[in-house]
Amino acid sequence: MKITITRENLLKVLQTVGSVVEKRHTMPILSNLLFVVNNNVLTVTASDSEIETRAQTELESCDLEHFSTTLPALKLINIVRSLPDGLTVVLDFDETRCALSAGRSRFKLSTLPAENFPIIDLTQSELTLSLSQKQLKQLISHSSFAMASQDVRFYLNGMLFDISNQTLRVVATDGHRLSTCSTELAIQGLPATQAILPRKGVLELSKLITDEDTLVQVSLAKNYLTVELDSTVFTCKLVDGRFPDYRRVIPQNNDQVVQTDREMLRSLLQRASILSNDKFKGIRLNLSHNLLAVSASNSEQDESHEDMAIDYAGADIEIGFNVSYILDVLNSIQDDCVTLLFKDASSSCLLSASNNNCACQHVIMPMRL
Repeated sequence: MKITITRENLLKVLQTVGSVVEKRHTMPILSNLLFVVNNNVLTVTASDSEIETRAQTELESCDLEHFSTTLPALKLINIVRSLPDGLTVVLDFDETRCALSAGRSRFKLSTLPAENFPIIDLTQSELTLSLSQKQLKQLISHSSFAMASQDVRFYLNGMLFDISNQTLRVVATDGHRLSTCSTELAIQGLPATQAILPRKGVLELSKLITDEDTLVQVSLAKNYLTVELDSTVFTCKLVDGRFPDYRRVIPQNNDQVVQTDREMLRSLLQRASILSNDKFKGIRLNLSHNLLAVSASNSEQDESHEDMAIDYAGADIEIGFNVSYILDVLNSIQDDCVTLLFKDASSSCLLSASNNNCACQHVIMPMRL
């Protein structure tokens, strides 16, 4: 079996799926990529048993209509990446090896049987919806930073997809902060469904989607979520757990309203973070009439203090936060002006933002300093 393909087309599909492959895996076959040729179309699949990504590309030529095998992922990716642009790559397979040639370069790689490669059944979807890549990307990018990492509450190490009627909402929380974004869907009457996508799945999916307006199809099966793009299919096993009721966390009575310039506030907080405690990143906010004062200190007795004019007519409040949590939100917001809603010195802060594609709410719990 021999196939030919341009170096650029091969590298594109390899880079699309390659990050899924685990460098050290108990199953040797999962260190390989599955190559399937079908009517002059090459499909490359990578899997770590939890996540599967498939990408397709056209071949220059092939001498069999149907063929499948597996090749070592990292070795192949490094070889193709190192080749000069503009070359045609020839892959010549026999029973146990593949001879790769491009220009004056020659390589021989061992193969493993394709039938040993685990494939996820994509025919069992129970719910399907469509939205633009831009919508999905903004939902994820405006909330994924709030996901937990290696939390013993395993259901927090991921993102909730909450579907109801005509709305798709994503939610992420690490127990100290919560971010949720929602978007309206074109289809109505969807059944109420919740699914938790694990952290690695969220990060891998965010690499695949772009800011384009092209549609993607999202399908939910009992244990899997699948996203179909133009020539790529992403599938991820869902977390088996119950996500906490995020609605109870979102403040309803925060009536102390602060409005200010987003970039000015972001710059001020970045400066304050320099002298905050390395571990807890705590800063103190002092709110008074049309003035915000920010102070920080650390165990080495370093201190910083800075204030700025704001639009605020509420009661005086002194409250502490992890500055990184606020900066994550401000970095995700595109608006020139930002609104922060407070209640008192011991209650969570609420930041809201919206655009044409999604509406977001961010809740940050205070910390004792």
